[in-house]
Amino acid sequence: MTRIDYKPMTRQERLKYEAAAELGLLEKLLEVGWSGLTARETGLVGAKVRLH
Repeated sequence: MTRIDYKPMTRQERLKYEAAAELGLLEKLLEVGWSGLTARETGLVGAKVRLH
């Protein structure tokens, strides 16, 4: 499992990465970046962040 250093991130950024991890998208995110995710995937991350 990949470890992320959350210290230099804002709270909002940290929540997005945590949501991506919970959805099983973290490895893909780290490989291709946010622009490499589909609209559906980024929407799922955004929806999960809003629930926090």
